[in-house]
Amino acid sequence: MRQNDPGYQNPDNHTETDTEDRKRQETGDGIQTDWSGKRAEETGENSVQKDSRRRRSFLSRVHIRKIDLNSQPSGEEETEGRRNTELVAVTYFFIALLLLLTVWIGYLEIFKRDDLNSNINNTKKAGTSGNVIRGSILTGDGTVLASTSIDGDGNETRSYPYSNIFAHVIGYASNGSAGLEAEENYDLMSSHTSLLSQIQSKDDGKKVQGDNVIVTLNPSLQQTAYYALGSYKGAVVVMEPDSGKILAMVSKPDFDPNTISTQWESLVADSSSGVLLNRATQGLYPPGSTFKMLTTLAYLREHPSDYNQFSWDCTGSLSRGDVTITCYHGEQHGQEDLTAAFRNSCNTAFADIGLNLKDNALRNVAEDFLFNSKLPTDIQSSQSVFKLTKNSSDGEKMTTAIGQGDTLATPLHMAMVTSTIANGGIMMRPYLVDQIKSSEGDTVSKNDPSIYKKLMTPDEAQTITQFMEATVTSGTAQALSGAGYSVAGKTGSAEHDIDGGGTGTHSWFCGFSNVDDPDLVVAVIAEDAGTGSAVAVPIAKQIFDAYYGG
Repeated sequence: MRQNDPGYQNPDNHTETDTEDRKRQETGDGIQTDWSGKRAEETGENSVQKDSRRRRSFLSRVHIRKIDLNSQPSGEEETEGRRNTELVAVTYFFIALLLLLTVWIGYLEIFKRDDLNSNINNTKKAGTSGNVIRGSILTGDGTVLASTSIDGDGNETRSYPYSNIFAHVIGYASNGSAGLEAEENYDLMSSHTSLLSQIQSKDDGKKVQGDNVIVTLNPSLQQTAYYALGSYKGAVVVMEPDSGKILAMVSKPDFDPNTISTQWESLVADSSSGVLLNRATQGLYPPGSTFKMLTTLAYLREHPSDYNQFSWDCTGSLSRGDVTITCYHGEQHGQEDLTAAFRNSCNTAFADIGLNLKDNALRNVAEDFLFNSKLPTDIQSSQSVFKLTKNSSDGEKMTTAIGQGDTLATPLHMAMVTSTIANGGIMMRPYLVDQIKSSEGDTVSKNDPSIYKKLMTPDEAQTITQFMEATVTSGTAQALSGAGYSVAGKTGSAEHDIDGGGTGTHSWFCGFSNVDDPDLVVAVIAEDAGTGSAVAVPIAKQIFDAYYGG
């Protein structure tokens, strides 16, 4: 048979090698598939040769990349690295911005919330006026100072039972707003009545009642201060030195907030009188000799152990260059120690002190006591002014030391200075709002006395108090002596230029009662009224008498 012929190849019978090769082709185990259809015998290759050929073919298709670990990155890699760095920097920048924004929002929400809510330019509450009846302003004993009534047609009327007496401190809520009506607008237009009451009001088609503001003002002292100031333009501030509570605040000329809408045009047109200005908090006046309380403090700090050796021979005047300082009416006080100079309010003695104080000593004391700074209170007030520097002239040093020159202060600020002395050197933050209550009597929030700062030592406060006591017992405030209560105080006669020429004199008094355990601080200014002893002291006496039932 042909099967025995060496040249015969049976297509159905393959060699073992060819069979294994086909299996590799079918299973994909081979490196390279030979689709030429040639058999091993036809190419003359045996299995070893074929495997070798396939390995060479595979290696020809593999490219081995050599990596040099010491080589520098290519330009593309450097560019990519810079892009990654920039991306990281931008990411951190925006994270920082987000954190700053979060901190700022938190600051506004926690520390500035009340300021923003009560700001007169904040219209947030305007949209609630259709749903809330404006709350009342009351004193601690329930005396109503401002309230809203509604007639049968649903018309609302804001009324002020005491008319002019609380005009500036309570303010008004029509034609804009001012005073506590402006500062407490947010609370007055908020409502914390019970949910049941709010639902009932809504079902009845009625507004809900706003919250009530309870103030620290004492109606009796407010009326006494109002009538004691009489027809003088000026202001009175009465406060508790150890708490900062404002018990009375009067400003004149005044107005009737009940008729503010009908009188608005005439009130605005009368710019010369400044009738809408709250002089107690926004009026800036030369403090005159009341400023000598701070000049004395500056001297005590430079002479803590030898201030008792102070000696001055007052001849009635003191000149430096083209500036001459005189005592009132040219009075000659003669030989004085520091106590005598203070109780006599000797201008020449304090002018000499001003000349000899170290550079910036008086300025440091004044700025410690918040001249050129915002007062630590929610009450809207002007910044008091102090301009003396180490480069100022001798004339400026003398006039500043006696409370003249460019120095200006508000009555509220001088009451705070006096309170600090009365309170052993600790200044309290003054405030007018005691608490907020819902119309149902529940307490919404409450203000507690708060210390601003310790501004002088107890010894310094005690020494100045002794000088102020001497002023009452044997000095310029003797009209306050002999009562059933003790008083320490300082008078002031502050000269100022009058429009059109000439000079006027404001009458000042700052003092406190029950010296060993102070009850009451009173600051009075009567514009163009003359000396402090002539006008301001008698006004203060009426207030002290009313407080102690005299």
